[in-house]
Amino acid sequence: MFASIEQTIAQLRDQQYLCDRKLATVAFLALQMRKPILIEGPAGVGKTELAKAVAAALERRLIRLQCYGGLDEAHALYEWEYGKQLLYTQILRDKISRLFEGVSDLHEAVAQLHLHEDVFFSEHFIVRRPILQAISSPDPVVLLIDELDRAEEQFEAFLLEVLSDFQVTVPELGTVKAATIPYVIITSNNTRDLSDALKRRCLHLFIGYPDEQRELDILRMKVPALRETLAAQVVAVIRRLRALDLRKAPSISETLDWAQALVLLNADALTPALLEETLHLLIKYERDTQQVNDQLPWIGEPLQTQNPPAIPSATEISLHPPTRPAELDVNYLEQRRQEHTTRYFTSYRGRTDGRTGG
Repeated sequence: MFASIEQTIAQLRDQQYLCDRKLATVAFLALQMRKPILIEGPAGVGKTELAKAVAAALERRLIRLQCYGGLDEAHALYEWEYGKQLLYTQILRDKISRLFEGVSDLHEAVAQLHLHEDVFFSEHFIVRRPILQAISSPDPVVLLIDELDRAEEQFEAFLLEVLSDFQVTVPELGTVKAATIPYVIITSNNTRDLSDALKRRCLHLFIGYPDEQRELDILRMKVPALRETLAAQVVAVIRRLRALDLRKAPSISETLDWAQALVLLNADALTPALLEETLHLLIKYERDTQQVNDQLPWIGEPLQTQNPPAIPSATEISLHPPTRPAELDVNYLEQRRQEHTTRYFTSYRGRTDGRTGG
């Protein structure tokens, strides 16, 4: 139970999740107000990890719905086990045949079947998907709807009813109301804008990349075997990589993977050679690789000193890569050469018509 903002920070820290007061405030209010949290931000900054940490801190079961293109209500809410229903009808076909003994016409047979149709559309044959699991759970749970921006807008509209009343309707079973209100966390990587109607129903939170001190604290907590000097170098290099115009900037999760790899390589300090050998752990696209290679001397500047500062400040290093000189346009140069030649020869009378003097 999050009794206060300070206790929320402490409980999340106990689950190896570092958060600032702003994030803790939203997490605390979501529990007290029983409202969902919508978390937006780049991939890999800890949105999903927050849901896991909250579930562990509150000692609740985590139910996760991973969104994707083409996700519909059936995969999010419930499905009927048609194979199981068919199997039962085969096993019970003798008893089903007895139901129609003495039935004279088709209308009477349909009426007789209608009296027993709920047998095969009951709790025994329903498959509860994440949303129905969360709503029908007798114990409080944490429901994570992960990467909602990957799903279509129609599915987003379906969620509005669920998040408003915390109830869903199953035609064959009726309306299922939440026995306990789940703690709902919705994440988005900002690949598309979510609707205003959805945002109105949620407490909004944006998680970006951490500052230098917080990222260093995360490294110390998650990779305790990492040397202090190496941790400072890692943070300095990561900050410079994020300053570049990359298609995919390194996230916190990739920083942790890189740090763990450096520990496994028994590195005491980060050298330019080691940086170049391990860059593939951070850069995911060929275009980004080319840009990083071009800026490698600038990126590796924090590695030049023997004893780098624990936390490189904004005044100590420049987070703006040097501008590459513009490439010369060959066609433009040829055009300029011809213009210059024409002006040169026409400036002396007689040169262009074969005469040698004025």
